[in-house]
Amino acid sequence: MASNRPAPQGVYVQNDDDFGGYEDQSWEEWNPTEESIRPVRGRHRVHKKGGGGLARSSTVLGVGVIAAVGAGGIATAQGGKPPVSIEMPDMSAVTDSLPEAKSLPGVGSLISDGSDDSASADNGVTTAAAPLSAAGLSTADAEQGTTDAGEALRARIMEQAENQQDQADDAVQKAAEEAAVKQAAEQAAAKQSAAEKKIAADKAAAKKKAEAEAKRKAEAERLAKLAKSFTLPVASYTLTGTFGQPGSMWSSGYHTGLDFAAPTGTPIKAIHSATVKEAGWAGAYGYRTVLELDDGTELWFCHQSSMNVSVGQKVTTGEVIGRVGATGNVTGAHLHLEVHPGGDATGVDPAAWLRGKGQSL
Repeated sequence: MASNRPAPQGVYVQNDDDFGGYEDQSWEEWNPTEESIRPVRGRHRVHKKGGGGLARSSTVLGVGVIAAVGAGGIATAQGGKPPVSIEMPDMSAVTDSLPEAKSLPGVGSLISDGSDDSASADNGVTTAAAPLSAAGLSTADAEQGTTDAGEALRARIMEQAENQQDQADDAVQKAAEEAAVKQAAEQAAAKQSAAEKKIAADKAAAKKKAEAEAKRKAEAERLAKLAKSFTLPVASYTLTGTFGQPGSMWSSGYHTGLDFAAPTGTPIKAIHSATVKEAGWAGAYGYRTVLELDDGTELWFCHQSSMNVSVGQKVTTGEVIGRVGATGNVTGAHLHLEVHPGGDATGVDPAAWLRGKGQSL
């Protein structure tokens, strides 16, 4: 096979233009063959010269700029420090010679726009969905349209503060509701206790009233029964002197009996069944008859004009034992009645005793 000589080595001289490029000064015609253009394998590799090296350097610089911008955003969001100002060189002259950034190893995954997700997944490489400039942003922030990390942090802080305030308000409201429930329960308990006390008091009052009514009825029945066995000493009278009435006309200084004023000769009746204990003259009492009841009570009938019984005689209720008169120490015709329970010298109020026996004066 025919072979050509190897490709000539170029001599590069820097141009004087503003782009800082190089110009090949050893230009000559060269006819390449398959042997002359076969790539060298093994330890040696063919390196691109001129624009290729500059393109790779520019790409690395671009990646550095992207990382710096992202870092500046994070610093601003977290510490509030101003971002670092980076001056970019004019790369317009070599734009056409730059390879696509996503074709570079380790760089394509950082700036992927999602179009190569399937290819990356097939190669087992996981790619980042968000650019470096969006560092610190969550999915919720992105959905809300937040693009600034500092604003997103502020929004989270405000949201947390609002949540804490809501929790505090809920706690206050819950405490107020619990206090209201407790107060209502206490008021209900107090009302119930008051109602129970009132019911108990009403029951006690009703019971007391019923007992009093029963006692009154019993007393009325007793008096009604006694009334059949007791009677007043005279049928028609006027009370002119009461028990305990003070006056100098009485030797004891007060009146010791009950006076029934009536015309002389008015019949005097036995108040109850009794035995005649005395019948005769008694000084200041004039003619006096003393009846003794079964319980030992003595009844004194004084100032009689005449007596119809004798000592030891048994009399019954309503039986006539004498007549009204004005004998003894008197100022007019009347019956002086005294009551001495158990035969005691000191008597009791005859009016009260008679009422106790069912008699009405």
